[in-house]
Amino acid sequence: MISSARVKQLLTTAVKILIVGLACFFIYDRLAQTANEAVSPADAAHHFSWFDALLMLALSFGNRFTEILKWKNLVSSFSKITVAQSARQVLSAMTVSSITPGGVGEYGAKALYYAKDQAKKVVLLNVVCNGAQLLMTVFFGLFGLSYFNARLNVIKPDTVLYAFAAIVAFFASMFFMKRFSVKGYSIEKLVQKIAVIPRRVHTKNLMLASLRYAFFTVQYFLLFRLFGVEIDGLLLLSAITSIYFLASAIPTFQFLDFAIKGGVAVYFFEILGVSMWIPFWVTTIMWLLNVVIPVMIGSYFVLKFKFLWKSS
Repeated sequence: MISSARVKQLLTTAVKILIVGLACFFIYDRLAQTANEAVSPADAAHHFSWFDALLMLALSFGNRFTEILKWKNLVSSFSKITVAQSARQVLSAMTVSSITPGGVGEYGAKALYYAKDQAKKVVLLNVVCNGAQLLMTVFFGLFGLSYFNARLNVIKPDTVLYAFAAIVAFFASMFFMKRFSVKGYSIEKLVQKIAVIPRRVHTKNLMLASLRYAFFTVQYFLLFRLFGVEIDGLLLLSAITSIYFLASAIPTFQFLDFAIKGGVAVYFFEILGVSMWIPFWVTTIMWLLNVVIPVMIGSYFVLKFKFLWKSS
């Protein structure tokens, strides 16, 4: 008769294989679609020298390494971990999140690396980690969208006014409902728990979130320049920040993220008179460098993961 420990081991192995298998399937499916596009990979490749390719890889490394430092910094509020441990947790969590809607799998995956009684704390830290990145996306995105609209008058003033009123109404409702709780959880309690985290940790988190935002924004900007898009620099930056802002408002799977950003990018750059295949390829390259490669590395860590919970 098979022991419960053996059953648990088999189930764990099956789950790990399923996660990695689904991640590989999503990558294969996307690459197969890319191969059928009107513009082939060979046509896109001639835009890059070896230096350009290495620069893009360096920016992708900076993007992901900054995220690893962010997580190490946040975990330091209750436990000391090395950069290598943080990398293992971030990359394996990214692999799991790639096959879950809205990336929710990331929260559970990171929690599995810690004692069971620390799970809620780890989930909270992940909220803070992603919240800081979202804050940067919204902050720069609103400025970018405002500048883009001021230059090209894409959105009517009435629409801008309605959108602003909706944002004010949203934050007002959040304030008045701060004590409203569901199963003991409320916005007020969440804010109180976040406030317990040392200020130095929050400050460093915001600095690293800004740096990470700079890495992928510069990468996006340079890719458009490499593809020969010579529009005004500020206008190009405003389009990029607007794309990330609008795309981030749509919850999706990690591997469908390229489709959302690609669709929004095509819309914005069509207004600027840029051929639609350019934002398509820029978005695809960003996806390959910043999602596919980290997920493949994370797949290794998922397969090496040996248990569901550390003992307390």
